[in-house]
Amino acid sequence: MTIDMSQFFQVFFDEAEELLAEEELLLLEIDLANPDKEYLDAIFRTAHSIKGGASTFGFSDMADITHVMESLLDKIRKGEMTLKTKHVDAFLAAKDILKMQLDGHRNGTEVNLDAVAEIRAKLAILSQNITLKTPNAGAVPALGAGNGNGNQQLRKIHIGLPSMPERDLKSLAAELALLGALEQSPPGAQPIVFTLLTAENTEEIISICAFILDPDDLNISEESACANSDKTQSEEDLGYGFFDSMAELGIHVETSSQNRPSEIPKTILGNISAAPNAGHEETAPEKKHVNHDSSSIRVSIEKVDQLINLVGELVITHAMIEQRIGGFDPILHERLLNSINQLTRNTHDLQEAVMSIRMLPMDYVFSRFPRMVRDLAGKLSKKVEFITHGASTELDKGLIERIVDPLTHLVRNSVDHGIETTDIRLAAGKNETGKLSLSAGHRGGKIVIEVSDDGSGLNREKILAKAMQQGLTIPDGISDADVWQLIFAPGFSTAEIVTDVSGRGVGMDVVKRNITAMGGVVDIRSTKGLGTTITISLPLTLAILDGMSIKVGDEIYILPLNFVVESLQPIPDDIKEISGQGRVVKVRGEYLPLIALYELFAITPRYTDPSQGIIVILETDGQKIGLLIDELIGQQQIVVKNLESNYRKVHGISGATILGDGGVSLILDVAALFLSRQKQSAETMDF
Repeated sequence: MTIDMSQFFQVFFDEAEELLAEEELLLLEIDLANPDKEYLDAIFRTAHSIKGGASTFGFSDMADITHVMESLLDKIRKGEMTLKTKHVDAFLAAKDILKMQLDGHRNGTEVNLDAVAEIRAKLAILSQNITLKTPNAGAVPALGAGNGNGNQQLRKIHIGLPSMPERDLKSLAAELALLGALEQSPPGAQPIVFTLLTAENTEEIISICAFILDPDDLNISEESACANSDKTQSEEDLGYGFFDSMAELGIHVETSSQNRPSEIPKTILGNISAAPNAGHEETAPEKKHVNHDSSSIRVSIEKVDQLINLVGELVITHAMIEQRIGGFDPILHERLLNSINQLTRNTHDLQEAVMSIRMLPMDYVFSRFPRMVRDLAGKLSKKVEFITHGASTELDKGLIERIVDPLTHLVRNSVDHGIETTDIRLAAGKNETGKLSLSAGHRGGKIVIEVSDDGSGLNREKILAKAMQQGLTIPDGISDADVWQLIFAPGFSTAEIVTDVSGRGVGMDVVKRNITAMGGVVDIRSTKGLGTTITISLPLTLAILDGMSIKVGDEIYILPLNFVVESLQPIPDDIKEISGQGRVVKVRGEYLPLIALYELFAITPRYTDPSQGIIVILETDGQKIGLLIDELIGQQQIVVKNLESNYRKVHGISGATILGDGGVSLILDVAALFLSRQKQSAETMDF
């Protein structure tokens, strides 16, 4: 029976992506001066695991790169080679190549074969311990000369095989080809013989063959690959083509001889490997960052969403039952009411348990920034220490996916605009290395994310000058907090030159818009010369929220409770009409803009006089407005339904829910209410 391996591809893709992310994090955290053996072993395991999976599913390109990585890593972890910055850089570049190959297999995207060849050649050079120098910089020790650097001499190994199915023969050939240059006897020849030019030991070859056949059936013999003892192995084994290929990559490799071989064994390039893979079967220590718990299972997000939707329907049905039994006599129906109370508790517990399935740790987001900070700091010639706190804090998957882009922009801004160059920091009496921290934690039923740096801070005068240049209205005596909010204006940038990092004024306005769309708030604190902290406050989930039911006319709406400050019934003297600004309401000495909900949605209200109705005070981004309604119904937890997928987008409405009586209630988009008020004021002023 033939098994269709493609049905398991997605499992490999998911696991490989996790392993690549873990590998990158380990590489960024490892101490070059004193590398932790556990880290080295864990990095080795990621490469070995990817290689094994790629070989199993036939992704030979990925298996090839990881095999060369594995060989170099094996030497480093055994102490045969000292870990240096060039190795970490090469491993990070290889990780990017593997991600590109992974995306190619998964999504059919283009793979840059030149980049693949370049990184493979670079890893091969590092694995062979060749010193890369500019021309005429001096000779380096020849390869394979037993010079104490851990270099292995290439051998030609003949492997005699018994008769076997063609499928097994191809699988074995594909795996052996990862160890070096492989040749096979002509089709139909008996016995079957593989000739392998490799630096690996015979034990590794036997262990590979043992997966398919009995080792006793193997007939293995070997010979040295060096036919001419007058030539160094670096020339004879690698061949003229190897050095020509290095030259094409802009790499100059010097050897201890000026003679080159007359014959060019080109098959060696791209297959050479320098380090034995002994130790593959040893148990590596527990990983410090990603724990692939064997007790967990992979479930598609569609199934999770379906489960959450069904639980939401259960919550709605439960609300309907509670409404139906509201008038029952508690004595006559005691047993029924007790059962309903038990159902209420069970439904609430089930709802929380199911919602927790969608919760992901913030490490899912945080783990992508160390590499970005490292690369960006190097590009800008800055020294930056990146610190994270609260990576285990959980947030709804839907919000996590949407917060990535805003956080990316904020982190890039901190490295580019916030943290100074080394000379400027030293002149200011600071440590030459700037600190950038990213933290997350729960606070008052919300998650609070902070991006903080100890850089130069925001420049009030520069921001005000730029704002006036762009024609923004600046009131007298504007506070620092309001000045900082100006950087969120569309097209705003204080960068003096446009680079590929910043300066185009695109980003901060999008950051705020995206965060507001998630029901969040963004705030800035900054001190000149000491640094800047940007705080983002988000609801834990958008699938279920606490809401305030309100009524206008015959319509019931839901206000997200996290925007509600208070509700009140004003006296007539507290309502004022301001020319060009509409009505305002006085609340404890502060005049707030007043919005009549019936006017926005063309509803016939019960009350048009604010002193007869109810005013709900809403707050977002430090701004407040008053919303005129007829009646407060009560507070309840609601299941959010997407209105766009079931109907269409409606301005001022963020979603819908089903009430206990089966009716549909619309959820108000508070951010849109604020924007409509600001737009109305601006149009009135322009008029």
